[in-house]
Amino acid sequence: MAALADSEKGTTPTVASLPLAGIQERVMPAYITLANFTDQGARTIKDSPERFEAFKSLAEGAGVSIKSVHWTTGAYDIVVVSEGPEDALMTLNMKMAAMGNVRTQTLRGFSPTEMRMMVAQLK
Repeated sequence: MAALADSEKGTTPTVASLPLAGIQERVMPAYITLANFTDQGARTIKDSPERFEAFKSLAEGAGVSIKSVHWTTGAYDIVVVSEGPEDALMTLNMKMAAMGNVRTQTLRGFSPTEMRMMVAQLK
């Protein structure tokens, strides 16, 4: 098993390397992006819904699926839930940062199935 081979090498196994325990298809990684408007983004806040539509098109072209978006109150202005390959998401985040309207923090999210697979590897 890849996960056991990883642990024997002293590296941390990834979800992708863990046995799928009867799951036939691989789960696409999920990401939660927390965004805050920059001064530039706040000055042009009326354009935010249209900027999101452009971002969504760019994401889909890169192989990233936008599952939901929420403009929020509190510590963050926007929360985006997406799925896709890590390198595609990273490239998308860099393009978004270069536009200068938001600053982001992106978190890898794990489903209950993925979490069960990971905790099953604990000894």
